[in-house]
Amino acid sequence: QVQLVESGGGLVQAGGSLSVSCAASGRSFSMYAMGWFRQAPGKEREFVAAINRSGGSTYYADSVKGRFTISRDNAKNTVYLQMNSLKPEDTAVYYCAGVRTLYSGRYYLREDEYDYWGQGTQVTVSS
Repeated sequence: QVQLVESGGGLVQAGGSLSVSCAASGRSFSMYAMGWFRQAPGKEREFVAAINRSGGSTYYADSVKGRFTISRDNAKNTVYLQMNSLKPEDTAVYYCAGVRTLYSGRYYLREDEYDYWGQGTQVTVSS
């Protein structure tokens, strides 16, 4: 079992950058594929980015492709989301999620594929 804690959210102006982190407790973080999701006020939670166990494969929602970068450091049990060229529509609570998998090359795109979730961190982009 793993516990996930996000950090690094905050307020930034449009066009700016922000990085959020997700620290995992427990053992065998490298056995978990990880993802980032977000939920804006009044909207359903949506997929943002995913990464496989080693960090060698990633996938992004079209809305963030080219602006956001997901990465991980298995030695530090941490997954990151670097967000550049932020837009007001990126304002949301950002959640990290994890799923233990035997498939080293896989990443996961759907909420119901993930077993563990963090509590979320607020990202607000002002216009």
